[in-house]
Formats: sequence, structure tokens, C-alpha cells
Amino acid sequence: MAHLEIPIGDMQVSTEKNKATNGFEFLQLPQLPLGQIGYPQAHDWIEHRKANIRPWSLFLNTNNIRPPPNITRLSKRVVKNIEYFQSNYLFVFIGLVIYCLITSPLLLLTVVASLGICYKLSQRHSKQELTILTHKLTLAQVYSLVAICSLPVFYLVGAHAAVFWVLGVSWFLITLHAAFYNIDAVLCPAEEELNTLVMQEV
Repeated sequence: MAHLEIPIGDMQVSTEKNKATNGFEFLQLPQLPLGQIGYPQAHDWIEHRKANIRPWSLFLNTNNIRPPPNITRLSKRVVKNIEYFQSNYLFVFIGLVIYCLITSPLLLLTVVASLGICYKLSQRHSKQELTILTHKLTLAQVYSLVAICSLPVFYLVGAHAAVFWVLGVSWFLITLHAAFYNIDAVLCPAEEELNTLVMQEV
């Protein structure tokens, strides 16, 4: 009986999960094809943000919540916190956006419909490029056209109010955290202990 070999090629199965730096495990989300539609910089920026998330246990550590001693330290603390926790603040903003969509059924339905139209057009574009007045559109231009056409519908379902709400609440929470979170205790604990001892002696 002849020995039959079937070439199956190299198959690799990834068993690793995407882990954040805080030890929590997240499911691997589908990657957005930003590089394929002409936005590789956006894809790289998102990957950089995900890789620079600070531990949430550190971000939410109430032991580091202290009022700033003066206005000068307040301004420096806000700048340091925004630089150090910028990825965490971004996820706070995204969480508020998701909350706003969940609590606004019409807005959620409109967003899903717009994304569905974009998906269908991307499938059609892969088979045949869309043209307007003999001008061939790129996939990014198709998405932009759908977004422009969707603006009146988004206005009718109250998207502008949702945007202002998300921006306002995000600004309030981020500013509150950045102002009262003592980042010096994390970045330079020795100097912070020395300042505490000096203040106690005074």
C-alpha cells in the first residue's frame, strides 16, 4: 500500500489572550481594518493606546486621593495625571459613549443602521468600485459619504445632546480625578514621603 502524504501547510493556533497591564483579561476584539481603508496611523494609535493602559487597581486606588496643597501643585498634578493615565481616561470616555448608546435606543439603532450600511457597501466595493459621475470612490470616501448622509438622522434622534452630555461628563470626571489623584506618590514615592514629613514638622 503506497504511503500517501497530504501537505497541509503550517497551521498555527494562537492560544494567548489579550492581557492588559493590570492583570485583567479581555476578550480579543476584532481588529478594525483601518490600515486597509487608508488610515494606518489611526490603527497604530489605537494599538499604542491599548498597550499603555495603566493598571486599573492603581487608577482607582483611593489611598492616593488627596487634595492639592496649592494652585501650583494642582496645575502640575493635572498635567502629570493626564500624561500618565491618558489611555485610562480614553477608556473612561469610551465607556461613557457606550453607556449613552445603551440608554438611548433610537441613537443606538441609528448607529447600528449606519454601520450596517457601511458594511454592505464595503462588501459591494470589494467586488466592484462605486462610482459617482464617472468618479471612482475609495472606501474611505464611501464611509465619509454615508456619515454625511446620516447627519440629519442623527440630529433627529438627539445625537447632538448625547455628544454634549458625553463630553461634559467626561471632562468633569477626568478633571476631578486628575486634580485629586496624587500622582507623585506613584512616580516618586520617596520625594512624596519627604514632603509629607516636612509638612508634618511644620
